[in-house]
Amino acid sequence: MNIHKNARMTVHGRVLLVERMAAGWRIADAAGAAGVSERTAYKWLARFRAGGAAALNDRKPTPGSCPHRLPAATVASIEQLRRERLSGPAIARALAVPRSTVGAILRRIGLGRLAALDPRPPVVRYEREHPGELIHIDIKKLGKIDGVGHRIHGDRTRRARKIGWERLHVAVDDTSRLAYTEILPDERKESACAFLTRALAFFQAHGLTVERVMTDNGSAYRSHLFKAHIAKAGCRHIRTRPYTPRTNGKAERFIQTSLREWAYLHAYQTSAERTQAMQPWITSYNHSRPHSALAGKPPVSRLNNVLGFDI
Repeated sequence: MNIHKNARMTVHGRVLLVERMAAGWRIADAAGAAGVSERTAYKWLARFRAGGAAALNDRKPTPGSCPHRLPAATVASIEQLRRERLSGPAIARALAVPRSTVGAILRRIGLGRLAALDPRPPVVRYEREHPGELIHIDIKKLGKIDGVGHRIHGDRTRRARKIGWERLHVAVDDTSRLAYTEILPDERKESACAFLTRALAFFQAHGLTVERVMTDNGSAYRSHLFKAHIAKAGCRHIRTRPYTPRTNGKAERFIQTSLREWAYLHAYQTSAERTQAMQPWITSYNHSRPHSALAGKPPVSRLNNVLGFDI
């Protein structure tokens, strides 16, 4: 039961009030003892006589009647026309109902967007058989830091503007979740290619021979230069379907973890301070942080178990 913050009595207080009046107390005395008005005391007494102790509970905050409510048949017609993929204005014209009313009804029944009519595709989770078979690469834009920002002090009027951006480049192995990251000044093809080279060297140093590289459809990843680097490394390049970031979900998820546990964790004073904190965190992520998808073990455990590689 939710009690209003200014309520004088709980249900137990109402029961005591009614019991006192039933025992012969004067209405004024019982009301004064409970700290309520005589009118309130009469109200609870009338409810008790009409419905017993159950009537002393709070009523639901819904009106007893709503004369302006649309008939159920009209609501059903709005839903039927929506399921035929008609727009809100078209439904309003067809049924001679105000557009705002149609919009409110559609939102109430969960059909405010046409996309709600399409069944959500099932979540298909996959994992490659062995480490190195596929790595996911992605980029996240990070604003440069010049003093504590609004995420910490909460005042958006004191934001540092026009100081530029940095890019967090990430590479995550599909099977082991072993990760490699760098902070670079941009996401151009030259930076993406240089990061790819260093990431492949990192995975090779940990005993992984990378076979496939998955990226989104960013311009750097569609460039001839990136294609040449992929070919030189002897890898196959896989690009995600347009507007389907979940295909590269392991990189997306790793980025969210990075933001929560490193990039936005502390009130960094400068971008350099944030970058300096990245390496200790990624080392901890790879070697000691429990990973839910790995039965609470760190990524290097997959290298030990699968490859027999001792780190």
